[in-house]
Amino acid sequence: MVAHVKTVAFEGVDTTEVDVQVQIAPGLPAFTVVGLPDKAVGESRERVRAAIHALGLSLPPKKIIVNLAPADLIKEGSHFDLPIALAVLVAMQVLAQDEVDRYVALGELALDGALLPVSGILPAAIGANAAGRGIICPAECGAEALWAGDIDVLAPATLLALINHCKGVQVLSPPEKSLDEAARHLPDMKDIRGQETARRALEIAAAGGHNLLMIGPPGAGKSLLASSMPGILPPMEPEEMLEVSMIASVAGMISDGKLSRHRPYREPHHSTSLAAMVGGGRRAAPGEISLAHNGVLFLDELPEFPRAVLESLRQPLESGRITVARANSHVTYPANVQLVAAMNPCRCGYLDDAGRACGKAPRCAVEYQSKISGPLLDRIDLTLEVPALDTLDMLNREPGEPSHVIAARVGAARQHQRQRFTKLGVQFRTNADVTGELLQHFAPARAEAKALLEQATENFRLSMRGYTRVLRVARTIADLEGSEGVEKHHIAEAVSYRQAPLMNNAKVA
Repeated sequence: MVAHVKTVAFEGVDTTEVDVQVQIAPGLPAFTVVGLPDKAVGESRERVRAAIHALGLSLPPKKIIVNLAPADLIKEGSHFDLPIALAVLVAMQVLAQDEVDRYVALGELALDGALLPVSGILPAAIGANAAGRGIICPAECGAEALWAGDIDVLAPATLLALINHCKGVQVLSPPEKSLDEAARHLPDMKDIRGQETARRALEIAAAGGHNLLMIGPPGAGKSLLASSMPGILPPMEPEEMLEVSMIASVAGMISDGKLSRHRPYREPHHSTSLAAMVGGGRRAAPGEISLAHNGVLFLDELPEFPRAVLESLRQPLESGRITVARANSHVTYPANVQLVAAMNPCRCGYLDDAGRACGKAPRCAVEYQSKISGPLLDRIDLTLEVPALDTLDMLNREPGEPSHVIAARVGAARQHQRQRFTKLGVQFRTNADVTGELLQHFAPARAEAKALLEQATENFRLSMRGYTRVLRVARTIADLEGSEGVEKHHIAEAVSYRQAPLMNNAKVA
């Protein structure tokens, strides 16, 4: 007799069904796991042996063979413990085969038979639901599995509780779906005094999902502006929340099965490696750019990041996804992020302050800013200077608009975009996503607006990508005003954000 239990292997946020087959045959006592298991899967035989012993049972003194099919797919992770244990119990005739046929099983076993949480429950549950099966997972993961839809979820705390449920001795309590309602303590826009131009650019970026680069001296408020961005972004729609949660689930970042409607906000340090940014490692795990999917990726001190890390952002910023290719894996993760970056104009930071600038100015500015390549800059929609302000003058200023007021305007602008996309029958979510023929709906209708756009394209030698991004930003500015068409002043403001002031003015004397 060969026992069968279904589980999954992960390929990014996608899953591949794995058939765990167990045969107990005559021969010298042995417990063998085959089918390209990694170290964690190979060690599962000891955890399974101990967990079954904790039930008061012992493995038969025979040859136990565990095959993980398909055999040419690498199996990674501790979540294979539970399906292997269930298949062994079926082969020992402790459980009936039909009691586990309708489920996909995932879970790590403790030595006392307790089920420990594992990552990837949400994508596994979605895959099981699509195949018409339920899922068996640890109790701490049950709430997470419920987000997969109308699915039968068994979430026992121990292996013994699962066996008793299958035999009808006890009934497992169904898990309950829950959201993470904890408030995030974020900086409020009212704390930013002055910097009206930067505040305006931040609002436009939030409304349209545009990439933003702020250039200014230390203490000008760039980091405070960026950290205030999540407070003016609208909560995620259910579809966005599911996409983000699948990535978080694979990364093991969901706590107590609670999903959040807050958009991700990731701010990796400038010492971040290439694999940490784009994803990779032994298991091709998601990187920072995927963990920020549908949210904000803030890169402070942009030129301090390694050149290879910055250049790796070019493709995902354009396509909204990142493909991690390794010798033994080829994984694609979603990476539709809003890039917010900040940098000093030069290494010392005080390029325009004659009393504080270093002796190498302005040559040091050219060298420092040249670390940011032209192709990467071309993918940034709004670039602006954040000047230093007098401290005493800022202390005497009135507080600015609070975040909730700005968030209301951002939400209204995004509602205009959703209505437009619905009428056009497309699935885009923000103006920053629009491509192809749909851009004709963003083009200005009035002759004077068209003339200004053509003049700016010629004078500033905009690439086709730059031209497209100016149109997108202009459409967002119009949406913030509730304007049906793109007017001349919308084009003018969008073009003003397209030029990098310090990049152009940092000339070598």
